[in-house]
Amino acid sequence: MTNPEKFVAYLVLVIASMLGGSSLLLFGMFLFGYSFTVTEFGFGMTGVLTWDALLCLLFFFQHSAMVRKGFRQRLGVIVPAHFHGALYTAASGVVLITLVLFWQNSEQVIVSLQATSRWMAHGVFFASLAGMIWGMYALHSFDVFGNQKILTYIRAAHVRDMPLAIQGPYRWVRHPLYFFTLLAIWSCPELTVDRLLFNVLFTIWIVIGTLLEERDLVAEFQDTYLDYQRRVPMLIPWKLHRPYY
Repeated sequence: MTNPEKFVAYLVLVIASMLGGSSLLLFGMFLFGYSFTVTEFGFGMTGVLTWDALLCLLFFFQHSAMVRKGFRQRLGVIVPAHFHGALYTAASGVVLITLVLFWQNSEQVIVSLQATSRWMAHGVFFASLAGMIWGMYALHSFDVFGNQKILTYIRAAHVRDMPLAIQGPYRWVRHPLYFFTLLAIWSCPELTVDRLLFNVLFTIWIVIGTLLEERDLVAEFQDTYLDYQRRVPMLIPWKLHRPYY
């Protein structure tokens, strides 16, 4: 590998990490209840909800389109495969930051938790963050920012296949990261009309995305995953007394 090629690889890695990390931080604070809206457009309620729904759909479209096999094949014509994960992270970061910064807030409050209930909601939020860390740790080689293939390319190492990880929270629920994300989404103590829209749309998207991912996992791991499906719930860990062994 030439020095210019290595420089480009490291540059892509740094940009992806910065965009991915900053967008996740902003998004986490947004879920907690902070508003980072840079400008209010002065929309009425219908305009606010329409605009916010479009921001959500933009995020959903970007996420869903870039993980499709057909898109990755077309991208592979002009961009080497080891950059795809980092480019996905960078694009996701830009779209997520756009969503947070241009989200329009409604003034109508549906639920506002106070005192003990508010602290309990915050407790659920931080517990969900701990759960996400637990889930990522259980995977061992979880690639948060899609940079592992770039590092493998730089080091001229062999890309290892990801095994089916059934440990940690994966013994109780097949998609713990999505489960804990749902907890974080619904733990905000201030439920306004725009936040309810956000919660509902993201919940629907997560459920649909999980079902599509399940199809890919069955195709990859076949009978092993089918057995896992029969014994462990998909999103809600309701069989806590019967962990997978």
